[in-house]
Amino acid sequence: MPDRDKFWEPYEPDETMPWNLRRVVHLHRRAGFAATWREIQRDLKDGPSTSVQRLIEGKSSVSAPVNFAATAELLADAGVAANDLDRLKASWVFRMLFGPDPLGEKLALLWHDHFATSNAKVQDVEAMRNQNDLFRKLGRGQFADLLNAVVRDPALMIYLDAPANREGHANENLARELMELFTLGIGHYSEADVKEAARALTGWTVNNRAFRNNTGVHDDGYKTILGLKGKSTGDDLVKLLLDQPATSERVAFKLTRLFFGESGVPTEARGSLANGLRENKLDIGWAVGTVLRSRAFFADSNIRTKIIGPVDFVVGTARALELFDSTPSSLALADWCGRLGQDLFNPPNVGGWPAGRAWMSAQTIVGRANYVAGLLDGTNVGRISPFDAVALARHYRFNSLATFYSSLLFGTDPPASVRDHLAKAKGPKMVALLLALPEAQLG
Repeated sequence: MPDRDKFWEPYEPDETMPWNLRRVVHLHRRAGFAATWREIQRDLKDGPSTSVQRLIEGKSSVSAPVNFAATAELLADAGVAANDLDRLKASWVFRMLFGPDPLGEKLALLWHDHFATSNAKVQDVEAMRNQNDLFRKLGRGQFADLLNAVVRDPALMIYLDAPANREGHANENLARELMELFTLGIGHYSEADVKEAARALTGWTVNNRAFRNNTGVHDDGYKTILGLKGKSTGDDLVKLLLDQPATSERVAFKLTRLFFGESGVPTEARGSLANGLRENKLDIGWAVGTVLRSRAFFADSNIRTKIIGPVDFVVGTARALELFDSTPSSLALADWCGRLGQDLFNPPNVGGWPAGRAWMSAQTIVGRANYVAGLLDGTNVGRISPFDAVALARHYRFNSLATFYSSLLFGTDPPASVRDHLAKAKGPKMVALLLALPEAQLG
């Protein structure tokens, strides 16, 4: 194995890196939306291989109700029928909170950010729902299938003005974002390539929420794209971009940023993952499995180093505290995601949401504290009763609330810096204090 590939060596627990509570909590906070104590204890017993495999297979959560799939579809259908985007947001939050496949929803959120599409412009709830379903269906398969589907997705096409692109009046929006954001990245194409790519995409349009290739307005002339000359069509363009090494590098960058945070991984390690992607036909599932099974993913240097976004914080907090009986309103939780800076189905621009430190400001820190307060006492989240911190801890036979909730949320004993404060706090106030710590903002 070349030296550069050692970064992705599989994780095997040893004395220096034991399989412990801290690493189980880390796995679920990075690859899902936190875990319940029951899930944590199950995975602690079963070991990393089985635990990661459960996530990959979409069978990790034990909180999914028996009728989950039907309820999730019903909620999304209701949003579409009422043309109510808030209800559609709520249906997605419901999936994140209760669904059996947290990794699948985490990847759907990644692709929603990568192929950023805002209903503020699309103005079509059904089209946004269809795109969301597409991310869920193809988000862990081959990137070629995902890209080919998304670039023909009506919501994305409307968002990027594809219907206005016709022979003699080329609109470059779709071509530019296809090259700059979706595949190659800046520095791997020229302005001339964008103009020629736009010509290749002429005729791609939308009719009754369906993709249509209107050959009557397609520019059938010769184009030169990335040094290759021919009468390229949209199909030819997408294939050409998928064949470029820069595309696998871009996908590797997005996946490593998801699972390692802003600092990502060393350039050579990312290059190695990109090479593996090319060898495996851009199989996203292969890359995700390689990352989650790696020693690097579970290394101390990768634990609690990533600032989590609003969706992770909102949903993960509710999941970890097992708010499944007196359930928060998914409408309210989706609203909190938006108030804290991540408005589902409405990313701020074609580049998606900011990441890392951009999530944190004086305003958002106060906002997160307000969310926690509302979640615990039931106000502003639609819960009918306050959170009983003592009951949950006692259910799992813990007498010390501080020890239980610190173990649940962080995978460690209570931070030494706040032990005295925790000892004086009671019930929900102690939980709120823990969730206000810097550790609670890190995944």
